Amino acid sequence: MRIIMHIDVNNAFLSWEALFLLEHGYKYDIRNSYAVIGGKEEDRRGVVLAKSTPAKKLGIVTGESLYSARKKCKVLKIYEPHFEYYSKMSNMMMELIKNYTPDIEVSSIDECAIDYTKIEYLYGNYFEFAKNLQKEILEKLGFTVNIGIGNNKLCAKMSSDFSKPFKIHTLFDNEIEAKMYKLPIEDLFGIGRKTAPKLKELGINTIGDLAKSSELLLRKHFKNQAYDMITRARGIDNTEVISTIIEAKGISRSTTLKQDTKNLSKLYSIIELLIEEMGIELRKKNKYVSVVSTFIKNSSFKVISHQKKILNPTNNDLVLFKIAKELLNEIIKDEEVRLIGVRFDKLVDFKKEQMSLFEEGSNEKIDVLDKTVDNLKEKYGLNVINSASKLKNML
Repeated sequence: MRIIMHIDVNNAFLSWEALFLLEHGYKYDIRNSYAVIGGKEEDRRGVVLAKSTPAKKLGIVTGESLYSARKKCKVLKIYEPHFEYYSKMSNMMMELIKNYTPDIEVSSIDECAIDYTKIEYLYGNYFEFAKNLQKEILEKLGFTVNIGIGNNKLCAKMSSDFSKPFKIHTLFDNEIEAKMYKLPIEDLFGIGRKTAPKLKELGINTIGDLAKSSELLLRKHFKNQAYDMITRARGIDNTEVISTIIEAKGISRSTTLKQDTKNLSKLYSIIELLIEEMGIELRKKNKYVSVVSTFIKNSSFKVISHQKKILNPTNNDLVLFKIAKELLNEIIKDEEVRLIGVRFDKLVDFKKEQMSLFEEGSNEKIDVLDKTVDNLKEKYGLNVINSASKLKNML
């Protein structure tokens, strides 16, 4: 019997920010206070990226404006994200799991899947292994995870979301009808916020309703997506756990959105933050990017990507963001995006000079400024200096 585990960090950004602050002298754990992670409103990043449990109980949700969140909680504290630290914690968790198996499929910074079938003979009962893994991550790294267990990746993912935090759930083939069919349709992995209302208009309110639906009927409304939707609702997924290989000559960052979206402003903000984080890594290693790729996964789980070769290799955030944004505009069309990412390839140790900031490269003055800004960001957070002021100082 196939046994797949899905490991999901509980409230990752908030948990990791709490650990960062505690390491830097904070006297209390913000996970127990009215707290959110968010960017500066004047820097177009004034949205809630993560919220504490107390803040969630007041109705604060991921993606809403900080202005709206403050109206719900007058004592709300807003903390700017430290993405480089989040990456560090993510990498530490992945390395810990690699002590048990090298076969890890990383789906986002805070989620991964393993095929336990291959190592069951080494570690025994799957539930005991999951409990021990949870405990080790908490004791060594300081944060909690949910673990979902099923006969395929879809069911393992679904079960990891049943209830949180610090829980282990199963969703095996013989449990699908009892545990999954009763859930509201919007809880099905891959059903976007715009698809759910359309299904409800057809009288499909639960996952079970969808599982029992006529493919012929749904094709009239959803075309080729109909078969995939019904298959997922029945808990069927034959895809393998594919090990994530990190190439030495490239780096990438991606994030899975809590809700599918077409909102370009939100997507621009996300890739800008991803690039800032990657830019710090590039400049630490004195690497320059020759190829930029922007990629998305849509609500039908189709991956779409475009890339561009850079004539003058660069590690300047503004230049890289400009290119990544143009690539996103080329691929977005009418897609509902559930995952978005950026990849830098063909990293080199040298660069060419150029005349214009917005051509593909940077000069020595900009390089020095970038590294100065990086030092400030590492100490005070990514948003200590915003792009507008940075650009103004360069012109």
